[in-house]
Amino acid sequence: MSPAGAAVYAVNVNEQGTAARIVAVAERILRDEGADAVSMRRVGQAVGVTAMAIYRHYPSREALLRAVADRGARALAERWLRHAPPCGGLEERMSAALDGFLDFALGDPHLYRFLILDAWEGVRRFPEDFRDGQGPPFSVVTALVEEGMRTGFLRADDPLEVAMTVTSATQGLVQQYLSGRIGMDEADFRALCHRSTWRVVNGLRSKTEA
Repeated sequence: MSPAGAAVYAVNVNEQGTAARIVAVAERILRDEGADAVSMRRVGQAVGVTAMAIYRHYPSREALLRAVADRGARALAERWLRHAPPCGGLEERMSAALDGFLDFALGDPHLYRFLILDAWEGVRRFPEDFRDGQGPPFSVVTALVEEGMRTGFLRADDPLEVAMTVTSATQGLVQQYLSGRIGMDEADFRALCHRSTWRVVNGLRSKTEA
């Protein structure tokens, strides 16, 4: 990689510690170019350490990518919680969560594909890796589903499976949109995602709420 290319991924001095700087640079490369562009050598050049030095913190490329995934998932969950309407009703907060998801998927397509679609060693698997808050963004959706069941808005059911049902519809649409199979501009596509999500949610509502 050329010196100019390395400068693009210069280390942010606010990142504390070598391990944190390594993950931050790896994430920036992934977000800009995709997971295939992340190599130990390239990350080391950008951080200013040797590839062998990276192995002291992350024993393999897969371990480094898992750290990137954990960082990205936490950031997405924190973004959702930060921008959620503080006093909004359940429906308003569900819609806000969907908007946050679309902001992420359409704004960071490489990171989205890596977190949601790509198969890689250590990827979280449903359902065992999504219990007890192990999948931060998914936990936000699950909490909304649990609240909906607790308040009678949604029928009583398995919260994890219902959360997967609700999110899978949008994930499928996003996958088709990013691959160019949906011929809409972004505003129309977002509206389609909202309509489709609420069709699913309305089918899950309790009889007293439907």
